[in-house]
Amino acid sequence: MNPEHDYKAINKATWNIKTETHLASDFYDVEGFINGNSSLNTIELELLGDVQGKKILHLQCHFGQDSLSLARLGAQVTGVDLSDVAIKNANSLTKQLELDASFICCDLYDLPNYLDDTFDIVYTSYGTIGWLPDLDQWAQSISKYLKPKGAFVFVEFHPAVWMFDDDFDKIIYSYFKKEAIVEIESGTYADRTANITQQSITWNHSLGEVLGSLLQNNLQLQTFKEFDYSPYDCFRNTVEVNPRQYRIKHLDSKIPMVYALKAIKD
Repeated sequence: MNPEHDYKAINKATWNIKTETHLASDFYDVEGFINGNSSLNTIELELLGDVQGKKILHLQCHFGQDSLSLARLGAQVTGVDLSDVAIKNANSLTKQLELDASFICCDLYDLPNYLDDTFDIVYTSYGTIGWLPDLDQWAQSISKYLKPKGAFVFVEFHPAVWMFDDDFDKIIYSYFKKEAIVEIESGTYADRTANITQQSITWNHSLGEVLGSLLQNNLQLQTFKEFDYSPYDCFRNTVEVNPRQYRIKHLDSKIPMVYALKAIKD
């Protein structure tokens, strides 16, 4: 059987396994978060602007740290994620911190069966769209849930990053979406020594595919930026060039690592 046919079940199991490890990791520092630290970075905060009183839909929210960071800034947040373990812990954190957020456990493409509402902002970030095979359907959902003149804020790892092998020594994947990438991974980006092994099914998406899907679904690009660093130390062979700015050591600033955009619903 082609595992691509069952990618949702396979990836859900993977994220359930990852979440347990992530909750205990220094990478996510849940204790620090509970004590007041924000999980949001300057890149997305500049695009989001003042979120006080705004209704925000956060797609692929993991266990809710960004969602709850937005709630701490005064937003009313709805988070969505495929992993039931992640959503269970997001709800637990919300209750503990007494914040204005709610969470839905479902596949993003199935969200219309669970949510009928519109939002001032739709937000998603860092390592999300690679889990989705169809960006046109993704952009349709974003447009559906935005109010007129509402904003889509998106920050993602640059597709150039996903062309390389894990050590960034050679290019082994296409920049463009081809067949699904099926991999077995030990550990996780948040803890490479974790005693876990899981399968993943992902797709690479070019900038042209991303921008084209948004433009075709009534979303007009307002801002687009590329960055030569990652705010997360989640890749191999990295060096911290400034606080919370990581590059691949032997590539220095030669490749883009993150891009960010803001689009307005026409």
